[in-house]
Amino acid sequence: MSTRYFTLSLLLVTMFFGSLQAAIVVPGPNAPAGESAATTPTEAEALEAAREYRESLKEMSGKERRELKREQRDAVKQALNDYQDADTNTILLVILAILLPPVAVLVHQGELNSKFWIALLLTLLFYLPGLIYALLVIFGNA
Repeated sequence: MSTRYFTLSLLLVTMFFGSLQAAIVVPGPNAPAGESAATTPTEAEALEAAREYRESLKEMSGKERRELKREQRDAVKQALNDYQDADTNTILLVILAILLPPVAVLVHQGELNSKFWIALLLTLLFYLPGLIYALLVIFGNA
């Protein structure tokens, strides 16, 4: 009996992540007429931007170039750390939601509020609604 619920919950999580993945896709240059293709630069635009960047680097002194590269490197590292932390936290919250949905809501919210009590009530009534509600709370603020 519990194997069915576990399989069903995994199926629901897979379906939810599949819809998230589909929402992240950005239309490319061959997008249908109704979608905007302006989000991706063309090859010529990218080459022109690279040329302009190289020209601006030639006008800078060596100290300015090193400082610019250091700032860019630090910005990329910070962005990667922020992305990895958020991704890891979300994954851990989803695992916790599968095991104990009210506790996952409590950890996500950081306080005992009405969302925790709703998750607890739904989980006590039947596990699956509690799980679905916990996932909605976790991904609702993303």
